[in-house]
Amino acid sequence: MRRGMNGLALQVRKLGETITETLEVVPRRWKVIQHVREKMTCRDCEKISEPPAPFHVTPRGWAGPNLMAMLLNEKFGQHQPLNRQAERYGREGVPLSVSTLADQVGAGCAALEPLLRRLETHVFAAGRLHDDDTTVPVLAKGQTHTGRCWVYVRDDRPFGGGAPPAAMFYYSRDRGGAHVEEHLARWSGLLQADAYSGYNKLYLAGRQPGPILEAACWAHARRPLFALADIEASARRRAGGKAPAPISPLA
Repeated sequence: MRRGMNGLALQVRKLGETITETLEVVPRRWKVIQHVREKMTCRDCEKISEPPAPFHVTPRGWAGPNLMAMLLNEKFGQHQPLNRQAERYGREGVPLSVSTLADQVGAGCAALEPLLRRLETHVFAAGRLHDDDTTVPVLAKGQTHTGRCWVYVRDDRPFGGGAPPAAMFYYSRDRGGAHVEEHLARWSGLLQADAYSGYNKLYLAGRQPGPILEAACWAHARRPLFALADIEASARRRAGGKAPAPISPLA
């Protein structure tokens, strides 16, 4: 029961409610954590003692684990160059040079190297792999190069396999077949990939350490059939003054 302006009792009951949501963000805060370790001396044994240093992600590192994770995720997960990160941190009042950030990235990669090798071992322990490559823009001084990113995927869940799925990535400056030969030099099994000629040597009889069986990609095999059945594309070519593409009623 509530009372109105004139003091009379009002029979007011809650009918419902309306909720208005606003998305907001809390800006991140930077902080310096100091670990104070007192040095103690013993008058009897004439020795100096000091507590051990706190754990750091990298030996004698100054970056905390959260900062290291953010730095590596920004660079490799969000593809943010270090110079842009340095500029953004500077605007937030934390001046860090590009060379300093690069040192931390290198140290972080070295710290994660054992995990990378465990993942690599797990992926190439599979009897079946899926492989493909894609272009990667690589920033260079005054220009952009086109590199290649190779991915090898282990995933047997569609076939009833119980092993955890995983993927291994490699980078190269070009698309030479020598790269896949190096990646798969110690592996044998069933390889599902496209018809890239760089795989041809992997399918040769008598290959060591064992044979690689080709599982051709159905999506690539269907493409010519779809092209032969694309009447509209052929009509557009004819309208543009180009020679019409061949059409197959059977396709």
